[in-house]
Amino acid sequence: MLRFLLIAVIIFVIYAFVDCAVTPQEKIRKGPKWAYLLGMFFVPIPPIAAILWFVIGRPKRSGNGRRPPRRIIPPDDDPDFLRKL
Repeated sequence: MLRFLLIAVIIFVIYAFVDCAVTPQEKIRKGPKWAYLLGMFFVPIPPIAAILWFVIGRPKRSGNGRRPPRRIIPPDDDPDFLRKL
């Protein structure tokens, strides 16, 4: 059980590290990006920095988290399709 918990924590920290690394600096809510990355790498308890990233640093999703429905265009009304003919 302890081994499973340790693996879960390691996966959580790696996910948070990658999520922070690919997020542009201007979208981060609080603090500099490098502080979160160094915290997850050098702090003796990396899950704390990962939790802080998800709680105060990660950008909020826009809207309600749902994607707008795709508008399906029939081929005879699609100008891109008609140009290819």
